[in-house]
Amino acid sequence: MESVKIFDKNKEKRDIFFLIISAISLIISFFHLSIFSVDAAWVAIIFCGIPILKDAAIGLFTKFDIKADLLVSLALVASIFIGEIFAAGEIAFIMAVGSLLEERTGAKARAGIEKLIHLTPMTARVINDGVESVISAEKVQVGDKLRVLAGETIAVDGIIVSGQTSIDQSVMTGESLPIDKEVGDEVFSGTVNQFGPFDMKAVRVGQDSSLQRMIRLVKSADADKAEIVGIADRWATWIVVIALMSAVITWFFTKEIIRSVTILVVFCPCALILATPTAIMAGIGNAATHGILVKEGDALERLAKVTRIAFDKTGTLTYGRPFVVDIVSFKKDITPDELLSLAASAELRSEHPLGKTVVKYFKSKFNTLPQEPSSFQIIAGHGVSAKICNQTIISGNEQLLKECSIDIPQEILSAAEKYKNNGCTIIYVAIDNWVAGIIAFSDILRNNLAVTIESINKIGVKSLLLTGDNEQAANHIAKTAGIPDVYANCLPEDKMLAIEQYQKKNEFICMIGDGINDALALKKAYIGIAMGSIGSDIAIDAADIALVNDNIDSIPYLLLLSRKVMKTIKINLTFSMGLNFVSIILAMAGILNPVIGALLHNAGSVLVVINSSLLLKWRNK
Repeated sequence: MESVKIFDKNKEKRDIFFLIISAISLIISFFHLSIFSVDAAWVAIIFCGIPILKDAAIGLFTKFDIKADLLVSLALVASIFIGEIFAAGEIAFIMAVGSLLEERTGAKARAGIEKLIHLTPMTARVINDGVESVISAEKVQVGDKLRVLAGETIAVDGIIVSGQTSIDQSVMTGESLPIDKEVGDEVFSGTVNQFGPFDMKAVRVGQDSSLQRMIRLVKSADADKAEIVGIADRWATWIVVIALMSAVITWFFTKEIIRSVTILVVFCPCALILATPTAIMAGIGNAATHGILVKEGDALERLAKVTRIAFDKTGTLTYGRPFVVDIVSFKKDITPDELLSLAASAELRSEHPLGKTVVKYFKSKFNTLPQEPSSFQIIAGHGVSAKICNQTIISGNEQLLKECSIDIPQEILSAAEKYKNNGCTIIYVAIDNWVAGIIAFSDILRNNLAVTIESINKIGVKSLLLTGDNEQAANHIAKTAGIPDVYANCLPEDKMLAIEQYQKKNEFICMIGDGINDALALKKAYIGIAMGSIGSDIAIDAADIALVNDNIDSIPYLLLLSRKVMKTIKINLTFSMGLNFVSIILAMAGILNPVIGALLHNAGSVLVVINSSLLLKWRNK
């Protein structure tokens, strides 16, 4: 794989070197500076023209594929035939420049699938008759009993039969917070056991497991994307026919071969071929100045057609990590700050994201470390218990308090439910078997999100939310952001199916996400945009565009830029085609010779490049 990448880089360097040498040879030829009897333009013909002739021949004779290269080859050969060596070299050079630009804007090889494969554990712990043994994950059978230790990745899909823990399911759901699991709960391959060991029964193994199914789907998800070919190649058949007929008719009536050759030269679609790649490259350059990395050459072309944008929630619309949003004490003699201090001390040695968030919040608020607990115990999947100043502090979920036989007053349950309805996660803090208060956590919406969504709507693009989070949290986020359509509790395949539903309605849908779980939807969508800073490598590899600084408020600008690029391309194409037809008429009338004709249509190429370059400085007013 690496050798291929190195070869491509070397090829690009070689092509640039040949172009420089060819440009110098054309200058020498034009000003007659050569000390040799051979025209220096032959250098450009050899370096730039031969690859064009080769590609045209291969396309014509092996696939009967008529492309713009064929017309270029005809003009090239005809110019050489009548002795117009400079014109032939000029044509070859311009076409080589266009080809290089197209290659630079072409798709890059991506390694996202390989990274997904690496997530699959190689081994699994199987228990037979009480004896634990490590075997290859591929050899696990349905019904096998497996043991998963803390920190290990789950090898296959299954059901927990003993033990309890918390599972990091971000690979599947994209949600940053671990999910508490106990006996009877389902677990998925590729997810990570956060805390204590547990035993599970294998349900889906090998290629049927969730992660392997996701890998297969990622491989095939973008198969339905329409291939966008160059305008010149799409019109090549008609261009070739018209050019040849014009040349033959002109020769038939005038008997002047030079007029026919001139027609082939001026009909050579240099400006037409440069119209798209130069505009796209300028658009890519403009996007880069706004922290937007456009990875695919045709990404802007596709983005201009988008009618709907599907957003992931966690890490895309939000910052992707929990924040303490409120601390409520239900004891008159304990202030919220005192409650925070006790909870932070209890969670000081915790590895749970919520526990770490409490400690971090305490340190930022008081600029000091919490008090060390005299004793500490993790209750896997539920919370912690600690001794602080001869007080027993329990910090965790509702299930933990029930197991400790601690009653939660209805007043506290009602208050907690209100926070949950707003998409918050709750931990309860109990002191000596009495519930003292609650701490509410939530992932915070990105700045100016509602304004961004409104701007997208004004452009004429609708919004959609796809998330692995629960309905309550999803609906709250969507309502706050102004997104009308919501799909909650989505696994990676569910997101892909939602994308497919809209595609079947002939909608061009864009997906914006950040997690591994979004890779499938990013590939399936007409165009995928990944969060470049917070996003996983797999999501970034699967996407066509990456927001380097995670500035989601740049999406409206990106949409408008893509449409400006397409408008520029259309102007370029109209101008280049108009110039070609005017030049043909002049050539048929004998007003143009091959050299002047080549200069005229290459002047058109220069104007196309200049018009495209204006995109570099374009700003939405």
